[in-house]
Order: sequence, then C-alpha cells, then structure tokens
Amino acid sequence: MRSRPVLTVLAAVLSLLAACERRPDGTAQGAEASSGQLNIYTARHYDADQQLYAGFKEATGIEVRTIDGNAAQLVERMKAEGPASPADVVLMADAGALWRAEDAGLLQPTQSAVLSERIPANLRDPAGRWFGFARRARVLVFSKAAAPPNGQAAYADLADPRFRGRVCVRSSDNVYNLSTLAALTELWSRDRASAWARGVVANMARPPQGGDIDQIRAVAAGQCDVALANSYYWIRLARSQNPADKAAADRTVMVFPEQADGAPGALVNISGGGVAANAPNRANAVRFLEYLTSAEAQAILAEANNEYPAVQGAETPQALRPYADFRPAALPVAVYGRRQAEAQALFDEAGWR
Repeated sequence: MRSRPVLTVLAAVLSLLAACERRPDGTAQGAEASSGQLNIYTARHYDADQQLYAGFKEATGIEVRTIDGNAAQLVERMKAEGPASPADVVLMADAGALWRAEDAGLLQPTQSAVLSERIPANLRDPAGRWFGFARRARVLVFSKAAAPPNGQAAYADLADPRFRGRVCVRSSDNVYNLSTLAALTELWSRDRASAWARGVVANMARPPQGGDIDQIRAVAAGQCDVALANSYYWIRLARSQNPADKAAADRTVMVFPEQADGAPGALVNISGGGVAANAPNRANAVRFLEYLTSAEAQAILAEANNEYPAVQGAETPQALRPYADFRPAALPVAVYGRRQAEAQALFDEAGWR
C-alpha cells in the first residue's frame, strides 16, 4: 500500500519531463503553451507596427516585446545569441533582408495552412521560412516637366542618355537597390543588368546619398528629374498633413514602370517575417504571423503605412485606391536574396557607390 504515493510522484515527474521535452530545433514543448509572451526582433520602424502589436495583444492576450535595429544589426545580434536567443519572430522590410536572416540560419520552416492559403507563392519563401505580409512597388518619381506624357515608363529609362546628370539614387549597398538589381538581372540578363547599372552611374546628378524620401525631395527641388523609390514613401508624402511633404508630392509624379503591353510589370517587394530558429515561444510566433494575414492586420498595414495588402483578396483601403491601379511583376521575391551577391558585384563593377 505504501507504493501508491511513490507511483503517484513518479507519474508526476514523468509528466513534467514530457512537458519539458526539447524539440529538434531546441525549443521546449509545453513551455510555449503556457507562455503569454512574444519576442519580436524587427527592422521595421513604422508607427503602423505599434497598432499591429496592440491588435494582436487584444485578440490573443499575448504580450509583445520588441527589439529594434536595422537588418544587419539584428542578424549579428541573433548570431551572437545563438541557441539562447529570445527572438520568436523576425520582421524585415525587404525580401533581400529576410534572405540574409535565412542564409545565416536564423529562421525555421513554418507549416501553416493559414499562411499557405493566404500568402501568394511568389511572396513567400518556398521552404516556409518567411512570408510577405505587405507589398510595395519600386517606382520612378519624375519631376512634372520630365514625366512621360503617356504615363508609360521603364526601369531602363534611368540609364537613358536623355537623363544624363539628372538621376538621383541612394547607395548601392542599400537592400532596396540590391533587390532591384537582383530582380532586373533575373528578368533581363547579367550583361543587360550590368549595362543598366553603368548607365545609371553615368546619369547621376550627385553621389548616391540619403533614403528614398531624400530622392523624392531632390526631384521636387529640381536637383534631378527622376529618382527610384518605394511607392509608400511617395504616397506618405501625398497623404501627409505637413505642407512641405504635400508640396514635394505635388511637384512630382509617381509612375509605375513596365506597364506597357508585353512589359513584365512593376517590381514588387515585401515587408515580411518568419519564426526565429530558436524561438522559445514558437506557437505564439506562428499565431502572430497568422494574425498578420487577418483582415484587421492587412488593413492596418495598408492604411497606416501606405503599403499594399499581400493577402489574396484583401481589400485595399479607400485612401490607397488612387495609387493601387498597377500591374505587378509576377517574379518570385525569393530571387532577390539569391541574386543579392551578384547584384552587389555588378554595382561595384559599375562604380555605383
């Protein structure tokens, strides 16, 4: 009769051990089920994201904690932290940046019917290590005097001799530019992409400097006639209540390239994220990624940050509809990372600093 308490204690111990069993990826089974926490490492620095975190907490009760930094800083931090990293979710503002985290082994594959059904295949990693949740187009911003009269433009225009000394761009090591050239290399050929980069360098109005909004402001100020930028930056200025922002948008024209018959369509990039390789709260991480595909989250991403929904069938907010009528390229954004090193080599060969 004395053995019954012993057996009871033994069963309790075995149950506890089973609950704490480690997965092959190093996370503890059972631990995440009772966790009310989510740790997000993010290279997105937008006010919209605070609304997303608040919406997720309201929907799930899960507390969100964030570590902010640029993509390179976050990758290096996670590499230094190793298996002890507290990161559950990694958010980046470019497919090329997500690829860097993927290439460093910092993301794990995620199997989710919700994510697979809602996110188009060309906007996610084929192995499920990251998913795009918002889209932005890579556009040309012209001065009104230089804008094409028929509204048609192409990325090749940036290398056209008619814009000699009239092009503004940011540096070649910026991931947006790396992704752009990687995409053009995939669509065209290495030789044509190389010639394009050399042509843009020959057309530069000034050494590469600043961010996308700086390029738009330079066009508005007459320092150049055309610039390369992400669509949401120009839309942000157009929708701003700040008179200086509005003036910059009013003096310029945003054009979606490659819309002519037979052209591939405007290049589209993503903001996206994935589950960290050693996520201690993996279930919460997957739940957050799935939340980002909800109608609520898609509306926040679009309305508050001027990005386009990534979910198939998601409604574009009324305020963005005037800027959403374009044909996107069908190119898988995963190639942006795979061809990133090649793109940097082409930039270096062209002398694009």
